Amino acid sequence: MMDEHNTHDYENDHKETDQRTHTFEKETVEAPASPSETTTKSSDVPKRKNSLFAIWMSGITGGLTVAIIGFLLLFTGVIPLNQQLTTTNENQTATENVINMSDNSDVDTNMLSNVGEAVVGIANIQQGNLWADSADAGTGSGVIYKVEDDRAYVVTNHHVVDGASDIEVILTSGDRVTAQLHGSDELTDLAVLSIDAEHVTTVATFGSSEDLTVGDTAIAIGNPLGTEFAGTVTKGIISGLNRELSIDSNQDGQSDWTVDVLQTDAAINPGNSGGALINSSGEVIGINSMKIALEAVEGIGFAIPIDEAQPIIEQLEVSGTVTRPFMGISAVDFSTVPRQHISETLNLDPNDVSSGIVIAEVHPNSAAQDAGLAVYDVITDIDGTAIESMMDLRQYLYQETEVGESITVTFYRNGEQQTSEVTLTGE
Repeated sequence: MMDEHNTHDYENDHKETDQRTHTFEKETVEAPASPSETTTKSSDVPKRKNSLFAIWMSGITGGLTVAIIGFLLLFTGVIPLNQQLTTTNENQTATENVINMSDNSDVDTNMLSNVGEAVVGIANIQQGNLWADSADAGTGSGVIYKVEDDRAYVVTNHHVVDGASDIEVILTSGDRVTAQLHGSDELTDLAVLSIDAEHVTTVATFGSSEDLTVGDTAIAIGNPLGTEFAGTVTKGIISGLNRELSIDSNQDGQSDWTVDVLQTDAAINPGNSGGALINSSGEVIGINSMKIALEAVEGIGFAIPIDEAQPIIEQLEVSGTVTRPFMGISAVDFSTVPRQHISETLNLDPNDVSSGIVIAEVHPNSAAQDAGLAVYDVITDIDGTAIESMMDLRQYLYQETEVGESITVTFYRNGEQQTSEVTLTGE
């Protein structure tokens, strides 16, 4: 996830000089004729007058002939009178359609102002040590999405509030209000706060991310680089749908989870995290979460689709946690097992098993313990779906199963393939 304290890299624009070769056509200038050549004989004058008269009469005759023929063709209907009019109307209609499409993509400034009132700053306050005063450890953004009773609810990113001893919401007026953390979820990078409703006059409206298409208008609102640039609006498009990004939450070099995100070229910078990605109607379609921060990369930002965020937001608001199916094991990828331990410790023929996960710990009183699973068991699939890593296991459990559901686990123990039914509990 994007760290709000990252040093900001700026990419230099490399401009190439456009060197164009201008070609000039030379005019040919003839030398003036000699006096003897320009002298006109008096006997030639009548001939020239007769010649000019003939040319004049020929032009008049030709013009009358074309006019008469054209009138006859129009009169008989060979040339339709409305042909040029129809073509013009079609061109006008096409132009009007282009104008209308442009009008539909325009953004109402009043609407932006209203949505902007619902996008606030989030201050992560931490105390360095026992003797130091508390201070802002970082700032991000949040979206006020609901007012209920005397509380106003704000959604932001988990990484914006992670490690905070206190959290404050920074209103558009600049006032800071103490916030209550209801819950936070690391896997989806979402958190829910609330503040006293008396400070809130505007809430954002959730739209839908399901019907988005590449090229749709996308507008990011947030506080890039802190409160100095609070309420910054950047406009772009939806650049990609259903992008999968791998997340290493514990920083051990192994991917723990993949998230589905929206890609946009609307500028998202440190401090935008937790802010709103809205459509041209002012509806929230995503929660800005991260960007690719490389010197050679520009305009690749990501947001959590609002349709995926809403169920998590509701759970965090009500219970403070997200309940997910849980087996109760810790495991390592089979691909990391030294070759000698495959045969000596796991008693496996490398030709029989090439992938899976090896159970390293079975949690006490867990579903896995109840099902008889043990350390060194090599799980290869669940319900017929291949499991090659702990991330595969999490994704299958979290996306394909529910708490209380039974799954069929296929595993190898001492070289023999076995199966066991595991009834999932909640984590």
